[in-house]
Amino acid sequence: MKLALALVATIASSCALNVGYLLEHSAVGGMPPLSVRSPLGSLRHLLGSRRWLLGFTVEGIGWALYVLALSLAPLSLVQATAAGGIGILALMVSRVTHTPLSRHERIGVGLGVGGLVLLGISLAGGHGEGSGAAYLTVALWIAASAAAALVSVQLLSPRIGAAPAYGLAAGLLFAAGDIATKGAVEATGHLAFIAALIAAYAFGTLVLQAGFQRGSALTTAGIATLLTNALPIVAGMTIFGEPLPDGWLGAVRIAAFAAVVLGVVFLGERKHAGPVGEPETLATQSATSGG
Repeated sequence: MKLALALVATIASSCALNVGYLLEHSAVGGMPPLSVRSPLGSLRHLLGSRRWLLGFTVEGIGWALYVLALSLAPLSLVQATAAGGIGILALMVSRVTHTPLSRHERIGVGLGVGGLVLLGISLAGGHGEGSGAAYLTVALWIAASAAAALVSVQLLSPRIGAAPAYGLAAGLLFAAGDIATKGAVEATGHLAFIAALIAAYAFGTLVLQAGFQRGSALTTAGIATLLTNALPIVAGMTIFGEPLPDGWLGAVRIAAFAAVVLGVVFLGERKHAGPVGEPETLATQSATSGG
């Protein structure tokens, strides 16, 4: 009974999260440009939009359902089921915008879903709890994630497109928030980690919304979701001392990460990009797709 409820909660969570993303994406299109350089001004624009608040509320319900599922079932089962979320997002984007997915997007979605399913399988045989991590190690991971997010926004946008770059940055920040949460739990609510997780989630949300202004929901949220799922597992094995599974399960986990990385690459393919150095915008998208 618990497993069945967990599966229902996970599927409902994926649907709610993706509906929230689409509502947020449609809301930010009519706002002035959002920027992490002026977070308070950007926050005022977001909070002043009823449509965005509705999307954010639906997204929050999705995260609550995900937490409920984790309380009822093993992480591996929930992850394997939640992996379908990117497929759900791709279907919603296609139906709502009436725009068929490109070949690269279909491949990216397939690789991402496959990689996260493999990741769930690799956890099915059980895994060690790890030996814990030193405060400094966790702090360095979080700081490196923040620095990488900044590099992605500032330097990668002209090269790979704004939407993929902002999706990478949001995923890095959300994953850092998850890792800060684990650090806070292990450190019995250490204030520094609590502050770090709040900052990571807050700036990750702002970066995600800014990415929505610069490209499709599938590209931005899809890349962010893949990294948010995969990076904490990498951190578990590297800084929290969780061992790589033995035998074929270890090979499956390595293949899972490879598939997720390839999925990010294909989702980041600049379908509607302008000249190098020119951010992809919603107006450019609409003109190209006929929307």
